[in-house]
Amino acid sequence: MQPLSQSIEALESAKVDTFLQELAAIQQSGSKRVAILGSRHVPITHQQLIELMTYALALGGNRIITSGATGTNFAAIKGAMKADPNLLTVILPQSLARQPQESRSQLEQVMHLVENPANDTLSLAEASSVCNQEIISRCQQLICFAFHDSTTLLQTCQVAEDQHKIVTLFYFD
Repeated sequence: MQPLSQSIEALESAKVDTFLQELAAIQQSGSKRVAILGSRHVPITHQQLIELMTYALALGGNRIITSGATGTNFAAIKGAMKADPNLLTVILPQSLARQPQESRSQLEQVMHLVENPANDTLSLAEASSVCNQEIISRCQQLICFAFHDSTTLLQTCQVAEDQHKIVTLFYFD
C-alpha cells in the first residue's frame, strides 16, 4: 500500500497536468475546431449575438461544428456561412428530411453536411444525444447556450469536460 503522502502527490500531479493541458489549449494561437450547441428556444437578440460571435470565430479561421436545429444552431450556421461556408460543418441528429421545414432551406446550402438517417427511428432527444457525442468527438472547444433544465445540453457539456475539452457554458436563465 502506498503512503498517503505519495497518494496526495500523485493526485496533485494529475491535477497540475490537467490544468496545464487546458491552459495550453486556451493559449493555442492557431485555429481551433469549435463546437457551438444550444437550446432551440432562444430570443432573437441572443440569436443575433450567437450569429455575431460565430461570424467572428470563423473570420478568425476557426472551424465551426454545430447541429441543425432552430435557435442557437441556426444562428451559428448563419454566422459561419457569412464568414466562410467552407469552415462550417453541420452534423444532423437524423436525416435532412426529419429536420424542421424552417431549417431545411438553410441546411441545403451547407457544404459540409453530415446526415444520420440511421437515427431516424430514435426519438429526437436520443438522436440529439448521439449527435452531440459525435460533435464533441470532433471539436477542441465547446461553446454551449442552455437553460438550467436543458438536460441533454448539460450532459453534453459534462462529457466534453470529461474529455478535457475547453467548455464555455452560457445560461439563458
